[in-house]
Amino acid sequence: KLGTILAAGSKELTVYMFEGDKGAASSCSGACASVWPPVTTSGAPTVAGAANSSDLGTITRSDGATQVTYKGHPLYFFAKDKDSGDAYGQGVKGFGADWYVLSPSGSKVDNS
Repeated sequence: KLGTILAAGSKELTVYMFEGDKGAASSCSGACASVWPPVTTSGAPTVAGAANSSDLGTITRSDGATQVTYKGHPLYFFAKDKDSGDAYGQGVKGFGADWYVLSPSGSKVDNS
């Protein structure tokens, strides 16, 4: 119902952007990162499907981890998503701002 959205990892879990992030820096740490774990990588991130490799990037988090970005948005998983296609975090307001899935164009999906 959300159309084509971005997913990551071996389980192809839905990824989210946080409207509380300013620019290409993550504003989600501590308790926030427990509920919304950052999408991290130890190497160069890669894409498949409709995603564009030129839109993929990384930032260094305050804890030193390398977080994956898409079109400048730091990416996160949602702790309640367990299977490919789950998007329980879509439109959730938490930690001071809203969370949205991303389309391959890098735009938030807002069906509200």
